[in-house]
Amino acid sequence: MIGAQDLSASIEEAVGEAEEACDGGTTADCAAAWDTVEELSAEAAHQKARETKKDPMEEFCDESPDADECRVYED
Repeated sequence: MIGAQDLSASIEEAVGEAEEACDGGTTADCAAAWDTVEELSAEAAHQKARETKKDPMEEFCDESPDADECRVYED
């Protein structure tokens, strides 16, 4: 997995390449370059979502699934 710093640098580089492609390239080159930027940005968002911490109650129940507070009742 690419680190956040590396991914941020890759996004900045891809944006520069996309701007160059749009200035001097074909429409297809421009679209492809911005697709790359979009994919890198999506990966950054996914990594950030994975890094978010769990709710304290979820952490407690992961550690103590038999606790009364963690019981799940089904109808």
